[in-house]
Amino acid sequence: MALQESGEMYVEAIYVLSQTSSTVRSIDVGEYLGYSKPSVSRAIGVLKKEGLVETDDSGFLKLTKEGKLLGKHIYERHTVLTQVLINLGVDEKTASEDACRIEHYISDKTFNAIKKHIKKYGSK
Repeated sequence: MALQESGEMYVEAIYVLSQTSSTVRSIDVGEYLGYSKPSVSRAIGVLKKEGLVETDDSGFLKLTKEGKLLGKHIYERHTVLTQVLINLGVDEKTASEDACRIEHYISDKTFNAIKKHIKKYGSK
């Protein structure tokens, strides 16, 4: 499955929101990402077709097993890359914004090399 960057953003948002709340609604995702209700609705429909998201009888969003794995993977990239950029002297806001862009394009090989480097030499 080759999910586009925007799809990954939605999966990551649902993953992050589900870490702090037992219920995630489409409106929560829209507010988190700053997207309109119709955009969120379309994206959730695509994610459902991809088998990454389900909705319960109350309309709450829930990541499938595959969706959780993808969300965790994307979020790990975001947090690791943010910390690397902060350690390089980038302010936190810019580091997070840039990490959000990079996380969707960096190869697994490069990302794993970064993690290996951090493990060996530390994050500072």
